Amino acid sequence: MAKKDMTTDAAREKDREKWMARFQVRLAMQPGVDRAVVLQAVKEVTARCAETGEHPQAAFGDPDAYAVQAAVRLVPADRAARERRHNAVVDALGSVARRAGDVAGL
Repeated sequence: MAKKDMTTDAAREKDREKWMARFQVRLAMQPGVDRAVVLQAVKEVTARCAETGEHPQAAFGDPDAYAVQAAVRLVPADRAARERRHNAVVDALGSVARRAGDVAGL
């Protein structure tokens, strides 16, 4: 019976690690999120789950959706807006460069 409990615990831990990894990746992709924001959010999730014993899925729901919520809460709105504008300019320049390469046959 102890072996079954260890297997269940190992599976639960692996599932928790998958949730945390997905959350971190999705959070890092949000506009204006830097390393400090990711570390703060991970610390908050880890602390709550340690305190309550809950799995992150039960406590916070879908990692993708929670990453968006955490970014909105932790990133100043002006920084996120500036990052979105910057990304839009970079995307537009990349598109123009690709079209120019297509026209030139490069």
